[in-house]
Amino acid sequence: MIANILDVLLRTFTGFLKASLVTLELTIVGLVIGATLGIIFALFKVSRNRLLQKIASFYITIIRGTPLIVQISFLYFGISSFIVLSGFWAGAIALGIHTGAYVAETFRGSIQSIDKGQMEASLSLGMTSKESMRRIIFPQALKLSIPALGNQFIILLKDSSLVYVIGVAEIYSLANMEASQSFQQFESFFVAGLYYLVLVIIFSYIFKRFEKRLDFDNKMGAN
Repeated sequence: MIANILDVLLRTFTGFLKASLVTLELTIVGLVIGATLGIIFALFKVSRNRLLQKIASFYITIIRGTPLIVQISFLYFGISSFIVLSGFWAGAIALGIHTGAYVAETFRGSIQSIDKGQMEASLSLGMTSKESMRRIIFPQALKLSIPALGNQFIILLKDSSLVYVIGVAEIYSLANMEASQSFQQFESFFVAGLYYLVLVIIFSYIFKRFEKRLDFDNKMGAN
């Protein structure tokens, strides 16, 4: 069995390397879209405008209440009468929209965790509420959200496997193809799991180092 796994690993190395790059591209683009949407809807959620609050709640409820695979299929097949998206962009946008709902709640929690006294103090200094949010509250909330964003990146990396349903040549899609052609299902999916595991370990290490660096800078700044 080990010999078969090594055979698949060596024979498919180039293909899985390319597929890994596609997986990373999907993840990065999805996170950028998700973070952007998350910030927008988090600000909607904490605003005093009831309409904006309802729009944010509607978006978060719908996205968190429906499966990601349905959202991917809808963007690729469901809206094809109005706009045609490539498999990559349909997948990346769907991943971003899905991630945005979770990031919005992360940012909302971080914003609301900031001491209200800081907003009151900035207003007393002549800042508007928008200036206070942009210059005082949001930078702190962003720092607090970084660990959660790192976790969301890892989740998104694994969730990107679902875009195989629309034919994007990422890791799981290649493993599925290799399994059907070679009839080595166990070995093919085992190898795919190794690639995901390696990527997760690498980026988990990067984010932990970044968090430690951020904590160190915060402590130095406090001193």
